[in-house]
Amino acid sequence: MNEFVKKYKWKIVGTAIGAVAGYAYYYYIGCTSGTCPIQSHWQSSTLYGALLGYVFVNSPKKDKSKENPQQVTEAKK
Repeated sequence: MNEFVKKYKWKIVGTAIGAVAGYAYYYYIGCTSGTCPIQSHWQSSTLYGALLGYVFVNSPKKDKSKENPQQVTEAKK
């Protein structure tokens, strides 16, 4: 279990922060009329926030070596 937490620490943290942010959005800003599909129920708002937190943490990082290949080869000389 400890290895699992170490391996997926940032994914768990991002998902948890997203879930808390989704619930906070529902609580403070949410739609009370029921016409807003995501904002009108705390369950859907929390799950949507968790999904966004997970995607944000797992977004691909930009590789600086691919930006300007000439600059990298000149630096190696």
